[in-house]
Amino acid sequence: MEKIGYLEIRITGTKGNLELKPDTLDIRELMSVLEQSENLLFPNEKKDRPTISYQLEEGSVKHIFKTSIQAIIGFNAIIAQIDATRDIDFLNLNTAKAIESFQETALKRDFKFNISTSLDNTTQLVIDKNTRFFRSEAFWAEAEFYFYGKITDAGGKDKANIHLLTEDYGTLRVDTPKEILEEFENNILYKSFGIRALGKQHSETGEIDKSSIKFLEMMDYSPKYDVDYLKKLRAKANGWLNQINVDEWLNDMRGGYDA
Repeated sequence: MEKIGYLEIRITGTKGNLELKPDTLDIRELMSVLEQSENLLFPNEKKDRPTISYQLEEGSVKHIFKTSIQAIIGFNAIIAQIDATRDIDFLNLNTAKAIESFQETALKRDFKFNISTSLDNTTQLVIDKNTRFFRSEAFWAEAEFYFYGKITDAGGKDKANIHLLTEDYGTLRVDTPKEILEEFENNILYKSFGIRALGKQHSETGEIDKSSIKFLEMMDYSPKYDVDYLKKLRAKANGWLNQINVDEWLNDMRGGYDA
């Protein structure tokens, strides 16, 4: 049986004249903690992640998340680095957003978050109104991307978007004006397309902020292997190679210097 550890998020504070405790915790506040805690432990694809069990305890409010000890060991190293550097720019995007969410709540409601694990040498990361755990905007710059894949959903009542299933990034949600979707005469679902889009990218790691992707243009895309096209490219390459003097070409590439 897989060994289990836990992440503990203890929140202290007041709501008006009432001390914060499970009976005074609103369901929306609970849902926010649940969502952000999943991002803390498993920030990437969540489909095959280990089970996370949950319990709520007094004192003022204790959120206990039990899961694989391997995930807990990794997370303890992360909060130790955050505590040591007082910086979150090095984090995976979803992890950074989760920390920012707790920081925003601490500032707005004067709550104190104490994050720790079940490990004997656990780090105690404190987030309160005096801390400032936010990403540096300079690290995220707008960039243009080309994504290729199969459209699995399109539309939306309030915010229209396209869901594009890609090999490299999983499913991407691309914010798309309704007017663009109305222009398509044929059904685009479950067909392969290329999409040119704008989004934010980390200037050091190259990570893409998947929540920032906005539609620019759609392109026909056929991923099938085209034998005839490749034969033509090979023929052109062979014709070019037959017309050049290999020794002279190598000398030009070396800039006139001997190897």
